[in-house]
Amino acid sequence: MAKVNQRRVLIGALGGTLIWIAWSIVVESGMLMPRYTAAQNAGQLLMAPRYPVFFFFWIVTFFLLSYILAWLYANLRDVLGKGPRLALKLGLMVGFAAGFPIAFIIASWSPLERVIPLWWCLELWIGAFISVIVSGWLYKEPRA
Repeated sequence: MAKVNQRRVLIGALGGTLIWIAWSIVVESGMLMPRYTAAQNAGQLLMAPRYPVFFFFWIVTFFLLSYILAWLYANLRDVLGKGPRLALKLGLMVGFAAGFPIAFIIASWSPLERVIPLWWCLELWIGAFISVIVSGWLYKEPRA
């Protein structure tokens, strides 16, 4: 097994985080903001986050997930083959694990309209996929 270039993993994770944040802005601002307003007015969502530093930690969460994906990609590329196929598999598996269970619970048990947890799931699922695509693209094998 080839040695993993940790610096490239970090660069990939940073790139993956940036693209994930961009995707999150599209989802949150473009798709969900009007629904958030309606849910807040109906008393189904808080008017402000319970934790004042929520947005900072949400970005940290994207970074941590992007780092995990970049690390997995770098470590599995010799075993499963490098390229977009591995990135697709990793992104879909990790994105599903990150997004689907809680979205399914929220859709089943909360009064929110089901499209809100659906978009939360897609934010994590598609975000994981595009993050690992970018991470894999930025990762380069160490030179011998």
